[in-house]
This record gives sequence, C-alpha cells and structure tokens, in this order.
Amino acid sequence: MYNAKAYSARSATSPLAPATVARRDPNEHDVQIEILFCGICHSDLHQVRNEWSGVMPTVYPCVPGHEIAGRVTRVGSAVTGFKPGDLAAVGCMVDSDGTCAECRAGLEQYCPNLTLTYNFPDKHLGGVTYGGYSDSIVVDERFVLRVPSKLDLAGTAPLLCAGITTYSPLRHWGVTQGKKVGIVGLGGLGHMGVKFAHALGAHVVAFTTSPGKKEDALRLGANEVVVSRNAEEMKKHAGSFDFILDAVSADHDINAYIELLRRDGNITLVGAPEKPLAVSAFGLIMGRRSLSGSPIGGIAETQEMLDFCGAHHITADVEVIPIQKVNEAYERLLKADVKYRFSLDMASLKSE
Repeated sequence: MYNAKAYSARSATSPLAPATVARRDPNEHDVQIEILFCGICHSDLHQVRNEWSGVMPTVYPCVPGHEIAGRVTRVGSAVTGFKPGDLAAVGCMVDSDGTCAECRAGLEQYCPNLTLTYNFPDKHLGGVTYGGYSDSIVVDERFVLRVPSKLDLAGTAPLLCAGITTYSPLRHWGVTQGKKVGIVGLGGLGHMGVKFAHALGAHVVAFTTSPGKKEDALRLGANEVVVSRNAEEMKKHAGSFDFILDAVSADHDINAYIELLRRDGNITLVGAPEKPLAVSAFGLIMGRRSLSGSPIGGIAETQEMLDFCGAHHITADVEVIPIQKVNEAYERLLKADVKYRFSLDMASLKSE
C-alpha cells in the first residue's frame, strides 16, 4: 500500500481540497498509472455534493474523477497488455465479476457486481474507491484501455465518459453513411455526439436552444442546425430522422423530438433530467417509433471508440485547468460556462 496525492471533498458542503489517499500496491494482474489528465464530468459534481443520495449516497472523503488519461508506471507479473511508459486510460469502471451473462457478452457496464471508479466499495483496501483527481491509480488490467499515440491526452480524458456515452448508442442503433441523425443539446455530451455522428458518415442535425451556438455546431461537424424553440424550423424536419441522440439533462418536451422520427426511428436518452419526462404514447405508437436510454459502453466498445478516435483524429474540446481551480470549475459547470469539457492537468498536483 502507498499514499497518493489527491483532491477530495470532506462533506457535501465542503470544497474539494488537497488530501492523501491510500492506493494498493499492484498485484499480479494490476496496472499502476500516473494520472496526467482527468476530465470533469457533471456527475462528479452531483456525487461530491451528495445530490444522488437516494440512489448512490456519497461516502466521504470523496475523490471524484472517472475520465482518466495517463502513463503506465508499474505492471504486475501476469500483465501482458501493458508495460511501463505506455499511454493508458481508465473510465467509469474498475472491476466486475467477469462471470455473469453481461460480462461474458462484453457488457460489463450492466454487471450486477460492477465496481465504479470512485465512491464504490473497494474489495482490496476496504472503504470506497477513489477516482482520478489524484496523481496515480491502480487498476485491474481488464479495465485499462490503450490510448492511440497521436491523440492529445488532455482532450482524450473526457472520451472515457462523454465519448463512450455518445459513441455507444450511435453504434448500437446503426448510425452509418446515409442515415439522418439528430443531436439534441450542444454541451459536453452533445458536442461529442456531433463529432461521432459526422465521422460515422451521417447527415447530422444539431438541435439547440441557443442561436449563438450555430457556428460552433457547424464547426464540430453538423450539416444543419435547428433552433428548437422555432416551431417552423422543427416542423420542416417532421418524420425524417432515423435516430436522435438526446443529451439534454434539463426538463424539455421529448414529444417534439419523437415527432421528428421516421417510421421505426429511435430516440435515445443519454442526458438524465431530474424530473420524469411526459411521453405521448401516440407519438410512439403511430410510427412504431421507440424511446430508449443508454449509459456508457463495455470495455471492448470503449477501446473501439478510442481506436476510432485515433483513426479520425477526434478528441473532446477542452479547457485545461490546474487542479487548484476545480471548485471554480464546478461553479462554472453549473452555468454551462465551458466549451465543452474541463480537463484537469494533474501535473499541478505536484505543487501541493
């Protein structure tokens, strides 16, 4: 066991501050990683402030972070896929039982015995797992991912959550050349959805409530931009979409987008509004349309996503900040004051 530098929250109301956390020494199947960058996900803010207490209560101290990019420093004796010096990444999961039907299908994200990267029971040291707002982490080789060498590491970190969260449903619902795809919302998730849908060859329509985001949506790869508050603009696209990815976490009218689907079209939620959405049954029934949700992807699909990003030169648009500005970043995140993701430069932790 060794001590690692980190930033942690001591309570739901305290700011993130310098701390020391225990990490296990690598066992024969483990990979130790020096964390170089860690993305800030909106779920970090929810977890730190215990806003999911009814579903996933926070255990303090809490070290968040599940968008981790770094370099391998040590490997266990049985590790075959990594060696010291390799670029590596870790996402939202660090373990699963490996034996259930979900794991055997390569869908570890649905494993009933999944271990999340932070705030989950730690079977090795007791207590809970600690995430990527730290200078290092030790993870089972099965949950460590290879990073293509040409990708910028700061922009790669958010791919481990925002990237796979949007890539997985696009792949599952068969987005390819010739498909018409809508991306609702142009934030941390939505901007990745636009990039992926464009790279997959789809005709991409970005939906936003902000007319000022049109130019940026086109830069990211959208073919068209629709201001969703404009009823006439929405009406022009009625019944024409093969697939719509809804990345909005605020309350909104889902039926307005269901009506844009063609027969057998699907709309998938990756945003999680606080209140239940009211869905008109007739909107689904009359076109045999479907509404679904999707979390992250499995490990194999996450590696596929990273390789796809390497081949197409895709990373997240990030604002790189030192760890010392993390509390300020949380406040800015609440105001959607970032384009489009914060990436923590963990070298800044060395000065603590």
